[in-house]
Amino acid sequence: MSAASRSASDAGRTPSTFVISLTPFGDDGTLDEARLRAHLRRLAASGIGVYVAGSGSGEAYTLDAGELRRVVEVSVDELAGKVPLRAMGFEPRTADQMIGFARMAVAAGVDAVQVYSLEAGHDHRTSNAELERYYSAVLDAIDSPVVLSTHFSVGYLVPVELLAALGERYEQVVGVNCTTPDLTYILALLDALDERVDVHVGGPTLALSAFALGANGYLSSEGNVAPRLCQSLVTHYVAGDLEALHDAYTRVMRLFSMAMRYDHVCVGRAELELLGLSVGPPRLPRLPITDEATLRELAKTLDELDIRGIEQLA
Repeated sequence: MSAASRSASDAGRTPSTFVISLTPFGDDGTLDEARLRAHLRRLAASGIGVYVAGSGSGEAYTLDAGELRRVVEVSVDELAGKVPLRAMGFEPRTADQMIGFARMAVAAGVDAVQVYSLEAGHDHRTSNAELERYYSAVLDAIDSPVVLSTHFSVGYLVPVELLAALGERYEQVVGVNCTTPDLTYILALLDALDERVDVHVGGPTLALSAFALGANGYLSSEGNVAPRLCQSLVTHYVAGDLEALHDAYTRVMRLFSMAMRYDHVCVGRAELELLGLSVGPPRLPRLPITDEATLRELAKTLDELDIRGIEQLA
């Protein structure tokens, strides 16, 4: 049976979802461990898988080496053995940068580490030979579980043939995170990869398509605000409850739409503050949302979607 005619459940891939956890800061911009622990405990209670120290909503590119290590250590302390825990990191310029982050995260005790696509910089177009050399250098240095990333935000997608070859050559490759609106690429990836390799799409937009085509599921930033809601897509899909699945998906996409209308990093933080869950401001140069009209719009959306009720917030 081809990947084009099977779902995640009958393809041997277990449906799942992960949130790219934000990194709570103090009002002065420093890493706030108390807020981090509170946020992680809420994620753990929902059952959602968690990526920590990630790019995007995790703002890992603003953290120094000590802060990165501490975020991972605290996350292991709070989440290990409770929910799937992986370290994401941010786009490296060299293999050594990626190896250094991965070794730190593995030593701290995460379940797996994402290996980001190489961001060569200065609009350099990385050749396939350079990509193969980069991935080989990283994977030769790491024998713990690894998830490969192919993400359009770096300006290219990793060739499917290379990802498949790496999955065959290195047993530690346990997954691929694929962020692209191109369903033909995702289909080709699912056809090429062995079923032991998990596949998650980036963002909730293609979540239902991912399930239908045979991928495991999706990643999101919305899980920071509504982890139970985001996890419920998996629960409803597995149960075959299409009505509940469609309702949950609509709610997640409404949250996603608000994040895309404004800065998605700042929106999530503002929504959590509106829900009484303090995670602090984003790090400079990003600025918190303070416009009253925007905050009223976000509060109205949270109320209309009944996020407090779904998330069991007082």
